[in-house]
Amino acid sequence: MLRITNTLTLADWELSEQFTRAQGPGGQNVNKVSTAVELRFEAERSPHLPAPVKARLRRLAGRRWTSDGAIV
Repeated sequence: MLRITNTLTLADWELSEQFTRAQGPGGQNVNKVSTAVELRFEAERSPHLPAPVKARLRRLAGRRWTSDGAIV
């Protein structure tokens, strides 16, 4: 569990990270090693967020909101 505030905690499964190769120009190793991190929050599936908060998150996330309701 990740404690956000006194009244809000998130379960471990709600957040995930994935390491990938960075895109675009960079140094010598940029295309050989995993140098970028993608953080994913399962906002729509979260049982800890009330519906109005989820709606606001969706509006603020814009293109970062996936079709399955996650913020990337």
